[in-house]
Amino acid sequence: MKSAPILPRRWTIADIADQSGKAAVVTGANSGLGLRTAEALASKGAHVLLACRNPQKAATALDAVTAVATGPKPEVLQLDLAELASVRRAAAQLNDTVGRIDLLINNAGVMAVPRSRTADGFDAQFGTNHLGHFAFTGGVLPALLRADQPRVVTVSSVAAWVGVINWLDPNWQRMYLRWPAYSQSKLANLLFTAELERRARVAGSELRAVAAHPGVSATHLYDRNGEQGVNAILAAIPQAILFALAQSDRMGALPQLYAATVPEIRGNSYVGPGFELAGYPRRTLRNPLAYRRSTARKLWELSERLTGVRYDFSVI
Repeated sequence: MKSAPILPRRWTIADIADQSGKAAVVTGANSGLGLRTAEALASKGAHVLLACRNPQKAATALDAVTAVATGPKPEVLQLDLAELASVRRAAAQLNDTVGRIDLLINNAGVMAVPRSRTADGFDAQFGTNHLGHFAFTGGVLPALLRADQPRVVTVSSVAAWVGVINWLDPNWQRMYLRWPAYSQSKLANLLFTAELERRARVAGSELRAVAAHPGVSATHLYDRNGEQGVNAILAAIPQAILFALAQSDRMGALPQLYAATVPEIRGNSYVGPGFELAGYPRRTLRNPLAYRRSTARKLWELSERLTGVRYDFSVI
């Protein structure tokens, strides 16, 4: 297997090529890594669509992205990844109104949240971080395939290193452990990327699937809503540690921007910070489980059953 080209040592937003004429959809673009990614792509001329759940936060983010845009005016797309009906509506809207999607950045996510369920009964982390993006990507596949060389970038995490798919209870209905549930969802992002890339190649499609992770970055991803008393104090400890080690969200967004914009990057590449937790982007390693094709296929089939979404590379 040929290795990907070595990444520049200090690759920054300034190295992003002109993105004029490209349409980019960024999930979770209302804050943090998603907002920084949307700003960077818009500043390089791309037509950016901010796919967000919260209309008020999306409106504020839209103003920020519009202020730096050099191409078409950015737009907001209402999308709640924790509700398959919302995913279907958003995908249908994009397929009907957007000529094509050149870049899909699957950035949105939740991390180590208290036990909760999505509108469809899935574990909140598995349902939002993986199943929601699986369904959304499959839903907008027709718009992606209308682009010459579409690219899907899915954002994972260093937590994927300790991730294991809980096949007996992937939605954590029996016992819930927030960090193992989060790590599972982030490993699922890598398995999804690998299987999407494989299926695209088998179909003879030009679509390229790539993954990235931000290291430890200062964002509002960690959510302690619903915690009280001692639980709130215990939950705050990992957050304090994370923020003590964290780099800025602008630095954290660089790996996914590299994965989205560098022409020569190969399918199923994985990009992260140079020092794993922080630094400029480079090609990085992943949990050995993420390389198992049988595991990726099994997760794909499970995701199809749970979401009802099938990928058809012949439909444009």
